[in-house]
Amino acid sequence: MKRDYYEVLGIRRDATEAEVRQAFRRLAKQLHPDANSDDAEAEERFKELNEAYAALSDPERRARYDRFGHESTGAGEGGFDFGTDLGGTIFEWVFGGGSDAAHASRGRDLRVDITLTLKEAARGGTRTINVTRLEWCDECHGTGAASGARPETCPTCRGAGQVRILQNTFLGAIPVTTTCQRCQGRGEIIRRPCSRCGGQGRARRGSPVEVTIPAGVDNGMRIHIRGQGEAAPRGGARPGDLWVYIHVRPHPAFQRQGCDLLCEAEVSLMRAALGGTLEVPTLDGSERMRIPPGAQPGDQFRLRGRGLLDPTQISAPPGDLLVVLRVTVPRKLNERQRQLLRELAVSLGEELDEPPQVEGEGSGLFEWVRNIFGSRSSPRADEGDE
Repeated sequence: MKRDYYEVLGIRRDATEAEVRQAFRRLAKQLHPDANSDDAEAEERFKELNEAYAALSDPERRARYDRFGHESTGAGEGGFDFGTDLGGTIFEWVFGGGSDAAHASRGRDLRVDITLTLKEAARGGTRTINVTRLEWCDECHGTGAASGARPETCPTCRGAGQVRILQNTFLGAIPVTTTCQRCQGRGEIIRRPCSRCGGQGRARRGSPVEVTIPAGVDNGMRIHIRGQGEAAPRGGARPGDLWVYIHVRPHPAFQRQGCDLLCEAEVSLMRAALGGTLEVPTLDGSERMRIPPGAQPGDQFRLRGRGLLDPTQISAPPGDLLVVLRVTVPRKLNERQRQLLRELAVSLGEELDEPPQVEGEGSGLFEWVRNIFGSRSSPRADEGDE
């Protein structure tokens, strides 16, 4: 059963907006997962705190909560997600003002790029990367205040982070809510700033982050790691997220087609005609495959399950390895070999002129032999022939 939001924040039901904000900031620093790495329940309590603050910091949502309780809050509990009032957004866009608090309370997202070989992408696994980011200061733990000092409530906005001013418009003077300039919307000021971070509450440093790479990732895919971006500015609570962009190097032997792999395999003229076994490359080494007699150049054979996994469908079977035959024809023949081929041509009913002498490069012999074997027939795809 969900706890009462006022109980979560430790405030009375008649608490002011400033008291709600101050209670949230105080508890956020205590319950933040980064400050409670040994507590398995810290993240859940921190989520509960954020949920309570989201409901009680907005006057309209707070009024609905006071009347209907938890049934009035977000869609995650089976209710409705009321979101942000569009009219208020348009009003702030036309007349200026508004608060940056919603943006300032969250750290910035970061992007890193990693490059994998095709074999690494196929297998997946973990990789530790170094991320340079703004993290909470070790000295002041994000408060920005010197040791022994505490941030004070801003006397201008009284902790609200916002002030109301009269702004002249074509409709006349209109009261507008805007960010407090003295505290920059934080609701607090620091008399004695931290000497290490200069009162910012954050310092830049590199930290190792372990990335779990799903098997079968493809070029251009992204991995989203929550909470591993930059720490929130002073007074904020939630860190940003980390986006890991995947790049896969081209492979010299394989081409990727979705979850299938495509490769070429050389086969001699005689083996293509007579059939037999052929050793073909795979990502894990090599495998022997049987080809039928009369195999043609460009024929395609399928080794099932020798392809890649689909990272978006864990239970799906892996793809296949498609092997395309490339028939090699000898370029140099002695007289005895040429005579045997001529005899073969006659036995197959071919009426051929004397083939040209083949010395060095040339394609005449290939054309002659191709006519013998009738390679004008369409390529054949053998399914499941291993």
